Amino acid sequence: MISRIGILKRKSSMTTAEFRHHWREIHGPLAARLPRLREYYHHYVTDASQLGIDHARGAWEVDGFSEIVFDSIEDMNAALASQQFQPTIGDVKTYTDDIRLVVCEKHVVAPFDAAAGPAVKRMSILTRRPDIDEARFRDEWRGKHAADVPHLPGLRGYSQNVVLDRYAAMARKASYEDVPVDGVVELWFPDAEAIKTAFASPQANITQTHALSFIDKITTFLVETHRIA
Repeated sequence: MISRIGILKRKSSMTTAEFRHHWREIHGPLAARLPRLREYYHHYVTDASQLGIDHARGAWEVDGFSEIVFDSIEDMNAALASQQFQPTIGDVKTYTDDIRLVVCEKHVVAPFDAAAGPAVKRMSILTRRPDIDEARFRDEWRGKHAADVPHLPGLRGYSQNVVLDRYAAMARKASYEDVPVDGVVELWFPDAEAIKTAFASPQANITQTHALSFIDKITTFLVETHRIA
């Protein structure tokens, strides 16, 4: 699967409630019309603390993550070339001061089952160490890290979004310096206390020690997720 994730900063003249209302009620229906769309989510940031880990944090200030999911790059490109995509470009400027986008290869490592009960979701922006190239980052994250993280106590789900391409605006390609993101993590736990417990466990020592070997910064957010399409 391919996920196109937007990292959003709301318009400074808007309250959080106004931002979320416009994004969900006005922009949401526009983007939901994209052809070949598989899934579409809004992830509203509810907590920007570095919950559960002491890894170095990036400078990201985020009010929300958008996520449109396609079966393939070809399907995504067809959607972005469609007439339905054009209205979304202009509308983004009405409720955001900044949007950076990453096109990712999505890997569901441990599927999340919403029917199993209430859960909280933590999304994290990963930036690799400057001495680690993209291929090494991918190997470490998709290999050992993907094998170790599912053993965290209380974990309800885990997905990795490996960055393939970057945009500084809706349709303008960007350099790595403009969008220094190598991966976006999705983790689910029963509640916020379970996150703290998991990352205080012996298994977390394994995952966090390994993370230090290839990740420079991890910037975490708790989010409230709404499926739009």
